[in-house]
Amino acid sequence: MDSFSEQCLDMARSMLSHNLDSINPDGTITPVEGEEPRLDESGHAALAIGEFYRATGETELDGKDLIDLAARCITAQAFRDPPQENGLAYAALALLSFGPSKERNPVWERLVDETRENLDRLLLNRSDYNNHWQSFNVAKAVCRFSLGLSKKDETGRLIERFLSRIEETSSNGYFDDVGEDGIGGSFSLYGVMSFVFIRQALQLHSNPGLRERKLPSLRTFAEKYIKLLPDMVREDGLGWTCSDNAGAYGQMHLISLLLQGFRDGWVPDDKRPKYFDLLRRLFYFFYVTYLDQEHGYLVVRDEERTACTNHTTRMANFDGARYLSQWARLSKQIDAPPASAPEPFKSGCRFVIFDKSNKKEQGLLLYRNVDSGLQMQMPLMSNNGNGGSNCLTFPHSPGVFDWPNSQHLPVMIPELTIGDDVFVPSFYGKKCTTGLGFKRSFYFRYEQPEWINTEEKIVPGLGTVKVNWTFAGNQISCEFIYTVKNQVTLDRFRYVLAIGSPHSRYRVESSPMLGAEGLRCSIQKDDFQGTWKETEVVTNDRGYRSNYGNLHYLQILERDHPLIMRPGQTYRFAATFDPDIIAVGEAE
Repeated sequence: MDSFSEQCLDMARSMLSHNLDSINPDGTITPVEGEEPRLDESGHAALAIGEFYRATGETELDGKDLIDLAARCITAQAFRDPPQENGLAYAALALLSFGPSKERNPVWERLVDETRENLDRLLLNRSDYNNHWQSFNVAKAVCRFSLGLSKKDETGRLIERFLSRIEETSSNGYFDDVGEDGIGGSFSLYGVMSFVFIRQALQLHSNPGLRERKLPSLRTFAEKYIKLLPDMVREDGLGWTCSDNAGAYGQMHLISLLLQGFRDGWVPDDKRPKYFDLLRRLFYFFYVTYLDQEHGYLVVRDEERTACTNHTTRMANFDGARYLSQWARLSKQIDAPPASAPEPFKSGCRFVIFDKSNKKEQGLLLYRNVDSGLQMQMPLMSNNGNGGSNCLTFPHSPGVFDWPNSQHLPVMIPELTIGDDVFVPSFYGKKCTTGLGFKRSFYFRYEQPEWINTEEKIVPGLGTVKVNWTFAGNQISCEFIYTVKNQVTLDRFRYVLAIGSPHSRYRVESSPMLGAEGLRCSIQKDDFQGTWKETEVVTNDRGYRSNYGNLHYLQILERDHPLIMRPGQTYRFAATFDPDIIAVGEAE
């Protein structure tokens, strides 16, 4: 792993070199042109510098004093108005990265008394959170106790509260990033991030005994995500896709989770070669797809792709440098297994249940067909009422089945507009079942006893919908069966196919993409009597870009005049797909 460590450090050094100039004399961060700054970016920058120091011991880079820069960033974060608890948590871990006690911490020595007093007050004041922000409370508690600002250590209590709420919101032990809006059950990438961040904080705790006591509890939940990866990670190395915050972070969080798992012994010895192969593929996809290797910085947003609004280019680069430094350090603590041929991939389909209760059932469907190279993730979960396409229940497979990032588009699912409400069969289900169908096919079925709108609000009394998906090799079939409880007027029906492509430059040659024949979609049944509109070209529309590449065309089946839907009558919509899949390298 030494060569991997050196490679990570080289990239971290380059990434920091390109972004340290953005740190202003007062510790705030200058955004790249066309972007707005975040109030917590100074904390992210400080932790990136701190992790680089932990990995290298270097206090200077390109003639710049890293100790001074870290102190400036921490000071800026301490005086943000209003206070940013997430930025404070990153700044807190940054402080600890330079030393476990304030007596031997060069950054603490650079801070003026006013900053120290304000940090002490801010690290003590905290709100109680049900979502991933609770991990920031853990980091603040670790810092406050380890630096000797408090004789009472709250870390253990906060971790137990964090874990107990997982059991309260998920019947199967997955992290629900609870938001103020939506139906609940946002089982997003933030779950992985939370475990990675808490584990990093524990490693910096001045009491190693507490760390050892809490690791078994963390392992119980974190290893559930590790066990997802063999079926989730695509052959080309693409990781978690169905979250607003996916893209580069869908690679970075998973790589960190795996490396921490290797270090802590959370991966069984007989499975280590398999998971090392996963690690290799995840890193290669990240390296090729998001790194400008000529200049040495992270590219999350350009003329062909985008990222969620909260992920600024500057923050992503500091986070990238932080993670690369972390990987360099972790990889020195683990031994790679003996070289062996990777396990062959197997075709299969399974629905991972995140939560099953009387109110709702939610989870993630994972499907792979080895012969064609089709592999996809289909979420049935909340997006905290954000209304985008990232968590809608359709096959997510960048390059084959694409969607716009953080924008609503009913890709491969019907959209019904009734009055002010727009309904899609996503976010929750009941009676979720998977199994083997005819001719070695797989099926996935669920029902919605009440329709739910794009704001994730159930509107009772309108109707029900049954959803059937069938997967047979490369072919995908879907059927949506609607019934109404009382007569309603459907104002609009819409069904959209999005045609995109991988990035023209930042891409893996083995990644799948659509060939000349496209999705080969066939509408089998349409009781809504929609008509195909003229193909909409969106290549130059910045609103239709994904985390991975550009969208080019929208094919829209639409009924734009009213339909009286009568009780006792069923309305069916069914379609089949047989996508023409080729490798990126074959298209040239």
